[in-house]
Amino acid sequence: MSQTLSTDIKITKSSTSKINQVNFDNLTFGTVFTDHMYVCDYKNGSWQTPEIKPYGPLTLDPSARVFHYGQAVFEGMKAYKDDNGKVFLFRPDENYKRINTSSARLAMPEFPEDYFFNGLETLLKLDKEWIQPGFGNSLYIRPFSIATQASVSASEANEYKFMIILSPAQAYYSGDVSVLIAEKYSRSASGGIGFAKAAGNYAAQFYPTNLAKKDGYQQVIWTDASTHEYVEEAGTMNVFFRINDTLLTAPVSDKILDGVTRKSLIAIAQKEGIAVEERPIKVSEIVEAANNGSLREIFGAGTAAVISPVKAFKHKDKHFEIDRPEETYADFFKNKLMNIQYNKAEDPFGWRYEVVI
Repeated sequence: MSQTLSTDIKITKSSTSKINQVNFDNLTFGTVFTDHMYVCDYKNGSWQTPEIKPYGPLTLDPSARVFHYGQAVFEGMKAYKDDNGKVFLFRPDENYKRINTSSARLAMPEFPEDYFFNGLETLLKLDKEWIQPGFGNSLYIRPFSIATQASVSASEANEYKFMIILSPAQAYYSGDVSVLIAEKYSRSASGGIGFAKAAGNYAAQFYPTNLAKKDGYQQVIWTDASTHEYVEEAGTMNVFFRINDTLLTAPVSDKILDGVTRKSLIAIAQKEGIAVEERPIKVSEIVEAANNGSLREIFGAGTAAVISPVKAFKHKDKHFEIDRPEETYADFFKNKLMNIQYNKAEDPFGWRYEVVI
């Protein structure tokens, strides 16, 4: 895929780089940032001239509406460097479309396509040395938009700030997790904003997740808000179940995020001849499969970890260990996907997007 880039950007380069102060072998995810950031303001009904400037703090009025009414959306993407030093993005068109879908749901202005791609590619070129080679290493990309109008009036803002910041990331592995199936708390509800990457969606998960941690579980499998009979997502990821050799995942809806990793895994499964079903999945079906031994795997899918395997879950007062096979779908899909992302295998889907550095 390619883009026509036309937007002028005001560029102020950092006088010195922080890169030599960074230990790339010991990174805490999302805490170290590159030398520059991309900023574009929305005022008087239009997006202004975008700017790339040295990474640093923002100055916002205390009454900026993002603080009071939560108009904030974001995306998560990665840049990858292959063995020959070429840099690739993975399906960035999907992230671009989704941040605008999220913005529209929160009554925020959509961001122009040429502003998005030109800004992102220019920023990556400036901070290209931060994209470390090596399978599993990447540069995490965080586009986001916030309401900046100074007013505590309870309505949508008329001023916004769109930004992109970059953070180097190592190969992500946090170990297999145990999860608690939600019986009281919900991530989203019909007619709500569960499909949007809105900041408030994630804030609302922290409290029930902390309760799960106190019970010895690292994440929550969210269930429907009405009855808690159907599984929806796991933590901040889409979730897959393998029953016998069939892969199951809940269909996307206004309650479930249309994950880029999720749809990519489904496409790979279909190409590889693996049975995959997108349909409502009852909690009772998962419990029954765990009891009769047909539940072979559970794993989450998302940008940061790619795939996060689940080793056990709890429902009501019963704990279930998953007897996983030696060769798992989780490993198979992760390797297939990452080999495409890092340009180690053919890309039959056209997902790779080369950034000419």
